Amino acid sequence: MANGKKVKSRKKIIWIVVGSIFILIIFRVAFCGKKIPGITVQTEKAARRDITQLVSATGIINPAYQVVITPEVTGEIVELPVKEGDRVKKNQLLIRIKPDSYIAQRDRAKANLESAQATLGMRKIEKDYIESNFKRTEQLYREGVSNKQELDRVQSDLASSLAQLEAQKAFVQQAQATLKESNESLNKTAMYAPMDGTVSKLNVELGERVLGSGFSQGTDLMTVADLSKMEAIVDVDENDVVLISIGDTAKVELDAFKNITYKGLVTQIANSAKTTGAGTQQEVVNFAIKITLNDFNAQVRPGMSCNTDIEVETKNNVLTIPIQCVTARSEAEAKAMEPEASGGGLVVGKTSKKKQSRPEEVVFVVDKDAVAMKGVKIGISDNEFIEVISGLKEGDEVVSGPYRAISSELQDKAKIRLEPKAKNEKKKN
Repeated sequence: MANGKKVKSRKKIIWIVVGSIFILIIFRVAFCGKKIPGITVQTEKAARRDITQLVSATGIINPAYQVVITPEVTGEIVELPVKEGDRVKKNQLLIRIKPDSYIAQRDRAKANLESAQATLGMRKIEKDYIESNFKRTEQLYREGVSNKQELDRVQSDLASSLAQLEAQKAFVQQAQATLKESNESLNKTAMYAPMDGTVSKLNVELGERVLGSGFSQGTDLMTVADLSKMEAIVDVDENDVVLISIGDTAKVELDAFKNITYKGLVTQIANSAKTTGAGTQQEVVNFAIKITLNDFNAQVRPGMSCNTDIEVETKNNVLTIPIQCVTARSEAEAKAMEPEASGGGLVVGKTSKKKQSRPEEVVFVVDKDAVAMKGVKIGISDNEFIEVISGLKEGDEVVSGPYRAISSELQDKAKIRLEPKAKNEKKKN
């Protein structure tokens, strides 16, 4: 009996312990594990700032003035007195192509001209003789000494001689033109610097055979550039190019030089577009913009890649908020919380059966432990802030993050909880 009582007592204790544990688990789940309701967000206050709208683009650095040297005649390079990087003066010899064959062509053309001129002299003498004979025969015919048949024969000889004389004059002109072309071809075997500058690119070597421009595009021998004036050539999207004007200031950063910004001015806007991927989903339409750099160091070289920010408009002391605060919602969604005309109650999630309108820009304004979705009219923006023309007032606290909450999770009157400032600042940094 004593042992039986002990067993029952132990079972009772076990059931009490198990029950206590079960109650503790329920209590923890029900109370201790319960989270504070609301979406965690970060906020910023609307404030007045100076703001500058930027158009960003990428491109390359090129000299403002450069000339690609291409031969007009074909042949072997026999003189190459410059190398890449050399500074040259205007009219300085850059390349000479072997002139032997062009000298021979010139000599042949000269000999042909001399022969044609000699023949022309003979034709003039023949013409003068036949013309004199015709006059004498004509006089004899008038006097009755010569007959009509003889006069006609001499007259025909004169006409033939005049025709041969004119033809020979044409031969002489042709020979003169050939000699002129031969001299020009010979002169083109030597190429000179078109301006003061630097040989920025050299594509050939001594002894190499090159093609003249008469054959396709010819061979690009070298590039002479004025490296004292550099420009950034960037591609700007068709939607942004309309915002840019000649004389707009720009900031240019080169990938090769970190933390260095160069200033420049927009000096040229292309009139024609450059289209890539035409007729496909990847079709892109860009316009080339030239930005002349105001100051740069000697290490800036042609072909370097760059990133530019073109300042297209500046406004001072305007109301702004961080750019990420603004999101787009459909007009139906933005007006979903408006009172109905008949009942006066709130219509949640009601959408119009009419054609859907374009999205409207909205922000979420903090109202105690909730947010109010407000439509705003926005203006220009820079990389961080956007101008608010209407819909907010200075000091209004708006949700600035996280992106997921602003873009999809938050709705009008949604409950929120503010992220601690210290944690918020750490995320920003």
